[in-house]
Amino acid sequence: MQHSVTKRACVEGAAPLTAVFAHRGATASARENTLEAFAEARALGADGVELDVRRSRDGALVVHHDEWVEGAGLIAALDVADLPGYVPLLAEVVEVCGPMMVNIELKNDPGEQGFDPSEATAVAVAHLLAESGWWERVVVSSFRSASIDALRAVDDRPPIGWLLGLMADAPAALDEAIDRGYDALHPFVTQVSPELVERAHVAGISLAVWTVNAPHDIEHLAALGVDTIITDTPAEALAIVGRAPLG
Repeated sequence: MQHSVTKRACVEGAAPLTAVFAHRGATASARENTLEAFAEARALGADGVELDVRRSRDGALVVHHDEWVEGAGLIAALDVADLPGYVPLLAEVVEVCGPMMVNIELKNDPGEQGFDPSEATAVAVAHLLAESGWWERVVVSSFRSASIDALRAVDDRPPIGWLLGLMADAPAALDEAIDRGYDALHPFVTQVSPELVERAHVAGISLAVWTVNAPHDIEHLAALGVDTIITDTPAEALAIVGRAPLG
């Protein structure tokens, strides 16, 4: 079942549906950000997955959370041939995900050793999505507004989500997201209030909340009508929101 992350999935007179995205794939029995984890999320019936993208020295789009790969080195200083076999490329992951939505988080933190002020990762992702036609099944997010702005400067078709750090002022960030013309805001689980949900939806901004694992948080946010829950426990989340995972 596929849900838009930029429009509220709602039938008139019915409660809006909350999509369940598997955080770095389904990781109960697989290593995070691997083809196995994303395939498992698809088998469970998740609406989408969230993943992290970095750029290797030779320009490949590598799916990995940290800037370093254990035992291999700094991704920005490695060629694809240097990567362990379990570390996939973005194109491979999108193929494995099939009909699921894919939340691509651009990783480019100024505090990291591999920081790239040219935003080459964002530009490369924009070109890949345009050339493949995959822009219709993704949302691109980042904590760094410059990264998502760089992607949008190349191609404004992919939906854009602004990730909020733990100490962010969510209401103020929502105002800025509206001013910048972003499609979505991605607040942390503790930053969501009924007022934030209402204001976002009135403005046409969808909310994808991370990382939502506690059952009471999943129930609460689904009741508030947030658009997407990003979770480490997709099977449990699917059951709680009323869509039992597939066998």
